[in-house]
Amino acid sequence: MAGTLHIVATPLGNLDDLSRRARDTLAGSALIACEDTRRTAKLLAHCGLDLPMVAVHKFSERDRLDTVLEVLARGDDVALVSDGGTPGVSDPGALLVAAAHDAGIRVSPVPGPSAVVAILSAAGLPGDRFVFEGFLPPRPGERRNRLRELAGESRTVVLYEAPHRVKAALADMAEVWGARTIVLGREITKVYETILRGSAREVLLRLGDGDVKGEIAIAVAGYDAASSPGLAEDDALKTVWTEAMAASGGDTRAALKAAAKALGIKKPELWRRLAERALVRD
Repeated sequence: MAGTLHIVATPLGNLDDLSRRARDTLAGSALIACEDTRRTAKLLAHCGLDLPMVAVHKFSERDRLDTVLEVLARGDDVALVSDGGTPGVSDPGALLVAAAHDAGIRVSPVPGPSAVVAILSAAGLPGDRFVFEGFLPPRPGERRNRLRELAGESRTVVLYEAPHRVKAALADMAEVWGARTIVLGREITKVYETILRGSAREVLLRLGDGDVKGEIAIAVAGYDAASSPGLAEDDALKTVWTEAMAASGGDTRAALKAAAKALGIKKPELWRRLAERALVRD
């Protein structure tokens, strides 16, 4: 019988967050497929383990599939880990998991730390419905376009951001989303953990003038026409519609489809709202 591919969530920073089951799973594996062998070596040393590792990151994942699948095929277990958190969530792992499924190999999650869930739990924002957007585009123009596309999203939005881009991203959020509530978590579970809540502009000011360091997760209140301190409905509609028309080269039909998708409403309803605000002609 083939072995099992275990998807093992590992600590975001505080190594004591590793569960007993996760440690036992690592100990019982013949191979650790990890994002960075140096970081995983520290985790294994903390557990008193010395196990073979293979680097499975965004540049090598496809090339290492056969190596990992061979170990599983001979009946040994493999543990897949990332540098911190849950593999496959804005981290490598999806290709390997899909390949294991295709090969008829059992895949079993060992749940635990996740930056997405951690910031959501500490945000004080609705968590019954949320959307995870991963990292925003690094280019300023593309980032603002994506924020405009999300302007009408009614669910809580969870994002990751790089420390060297976070101030620019917050400035763009303030411009595009206005004063809606955001919660920024930096270095979650680590010694210098920081949780900041307020508008994007307020959080930006609280970060100060120096360089920002550490891993960052952000939760943003969804658009609510009745009570959201973010963009007014007219502003959101106008912004999204203007961007959609520009992107479509003035093709109203294509713009309507794109804007309806961005705002999460049906095309007839969007057209009615646009007509009411004289943004289109019936």
